[in-house]
Amino acid sequence: MTLSVDIRHRQGTFSLDVSFSSARGVTALFGRSGSGKTSVLRIVGGLVAPDSGRVVLDGEVLVDTDARVAVPAHRRRFGYVFQEPRLFPHLSVRQNLAYGRWFAGAGARRDGMDRVLDMLGIGALLDRWPGNLSGGEKQRVAIGRALLSAPRMLLMDEPLSALDEARKAEILPYLERLRDELDLPILYVSHSVSEVARLADRVVVLAEGRVAASGSASEMLKGAFEATGREAGSVLSGRVLSIDAVSGLAVIGFAGVELVVPRGGLETGRPLRVHIPAREVLLATQRPEGISALNVLEGRILSIVPAGEGAADIELACGEERIQSRITTQSVARLNLMPGRSVHAIIKTVALDPH
Repeated sequence: MTLSVDIRHRQGTFSLDVSFSSARGVTALFGRSGSGKTSVLRIVGGLVAPDSGRVVLDGEVLVDTDARVAVPAHRRRFGYVFQEPRLFPHLSVRQNLAYGRWFAGAGARRDGMDRVLDMLGIGALLDRWPGNLSGGEKQRVAIGRALLSAPRMLLMDEPLSALDEARKAEILPYLERLRDELDLPILYVSHSVSEVARLADRVVVLAEGRVAASGSASEMLKGAFEATGREAGSVLSGRVLSIDAVSGLAVIGFAGVELVVPRGGLETGRPLRVHIPAREVLLATQRPEGISALNVLEGRILSIVPAGEGAADIELACGEERIQSRITTQSVARLNLMPGRSVHAIIKTVALDPH
């Protein structure tokens, strides 16, 4: 299923001119606040009519301003998850979910409800009231309600932004299950590098109402996102090779390299991404000895780019992977670093995010 978006819209002094396409899996609209992410999502969902442009889902025209086509929001069959859960406070969890299921029609299958309850871990919450739920539980119920409407696509507008770190950690595994187990495209708005690195298959970077870049998550999250003012580092896609139950560490295999990471509930054989912050990658011209870091990779410098404030971004080829390092320009000069030179990348195990 392919979504094609080509829209232009003005809201006050802010103008939107966005064109992109997405397929199955999770496509993240990524950028700092005010870049236009939510505006795009609302136009795709039918909550806002663009000044001009087209929105097409799998060949069906949802918006075409030239042809005066504008399919109403309720007929687009999209599930929408907002920043706030927006549950009905006077209805129990069971009744909130039934409200979503009502939109799927009389032909909705009972096993669909059972699957959603299991996938989101909300079966034990059915008889509780929204006022007695935690933030993470409320958001899981809101996601369940959207899924039970039998949507063709799920639109998620920063669903974790209102949660603290503990609640985010609680709900992220459930979002991964949605991505991995449902054949359902998801358009996901976020300004969080870690969320996008963990969930997205494709990333569309927005800046000031325009598409600054787009591509696979690994491509987009390598290096610094100038559009967000944040340093993303490197994102590697690999698979769990082995787990040491005693040390609590796992070995992750990538293209030509292996890394040791905290286990964190991982399973052998599981595919996953690892996010390595560029500032946590040190460089040495000789293999270091007598250090605590478990990850020391041989590599070759591909490029050195000034990063401002006395820093430089260095891209390394380690095996078939590309790893980013950010060090001072003084260190670049002192070590006589240049493209083509062989170095060793030293990565702190605790700096890795095995998600």
